[in-house]
Amino acid sequence: MAANNRSDHGSDENTRLYNPYQNYEVPINKSQYLYKLPTSPEFLFTEESLRQRRSWGENLTFYTGTAYLGGSVAGASIGVITGVKSFESGDTTKLKINRILNSSGQTGRTWGNRIGIIGLVYAGIESGVVAVTDRDDVWTSVVAGLGTGAVCRAARGVRSAAVAGALGGLAAGAVVAGKQIVKRYVPI
Repeated sequence: MAANNRSDHGSDENTRLYNPYQNYEVPINKSQYLYKLPTSPEFLFTEESLRQRRSWGENLTFYTGTAYLGGSVAGASIGVITGVKSFESGDTTKLKINRILNSSGQTGRTWGNRIGIIGLVYAGIESGVVAVTDRDDVWTSVVAGLGTGAVCRAARGVRSAAVAGALGGLAAGAVVAGKQIVKRYVPI
């Protein structure tokens, strides 16, 4: 919203004048503004601004991306160890590096995809629970962990799904409780 005329200079009290070049030495008239930025919040209703929560799309992207990245790093680390163990006595340095790279790349991709899918399922279930109950608390994360564990092991039978669901709920509850403890006792 570039404004080149000076007639509406300061005519609206819901905007503020912004010059992106104010800290640089450029030959621009200092009294001339270039942009009028709004001072009001970016929410349509005040109830939306009170909630400190990511949207479902941001939630989905965050959990899937961090799970994929964490799984890829863990898998690549395991792949490096596997590649080093597969050395043979007559291998050259080039062949050893090739074994390490191949092993870490393959294992990193595999683990990243598997754990990324777990993050995707968790984010989807958590966003669904928040949409249905309109609450975001510890129990939402526990239910999402329970559902994720059950869904990921559902193909192996009811007993395996129930055990994995219980472990997923406990893990999600422990992560949320640990986050609350860190917020309270660790000065950041």
